[in-house]
Amino acid sequence: MENAKGRVFKYGDNVDTDVIIPARYLNSSDPAELATHCMEDIDKEFVGKVQKGDIIVADKNFGCGSSREHAPIAIKASGVSCVIAETFARIFYRNAINIGLPIVECPEAAAGIEAGDEVEVDFDNGIIYNRTKGTQFKGQAFPPFMQKIIAAQGLVNYINETA
Repeated sequence: MENAKGRVFKYGDNVDTDVIIPARYLNSSDPAELATHCMEDIDKEFVGKVQKGDIIVADKNFGCGSSREHAPIAIKASGVSCVIAETFARIFYRNAINIGLPIVECPEAAAGIEAGDEVEVDFDNGIIYNRTKGTQFKGQAFPPFMQKIIAAQGLVNYINETA
């Protein structure tokens, strides 16, 4: 699986799906449209600053709230290559994998990475490199079957490829 590399957007605890993609935009299922509103209720500048490959880092319980798949879709469509957090809400974790958005739980990385840092994630080994500070953290490597789902850009594509 290809490494993720990008600049960090940092958030705190309990970033819920309503701030990731506000409910007022759920009338669309178009990923590009959802991306234009990603994180706008918590970070008005996110959409204007995020670049392909950038990484979101957060503290505890990222993606809590409703079970809407729109949240990881909006994040992925905005260009974010990976989300690192101390912990994820379980339904968000599953939805992210299902749509092919790589996510990594690593409390040490969540604490040791700051907004604007340049970070690289080696998914095969679970290593997170903070290139700005010259530090590294050991996150959970994806099992091979999850790597295949993410590489296929999601569970549906993976199933279609293997059917």
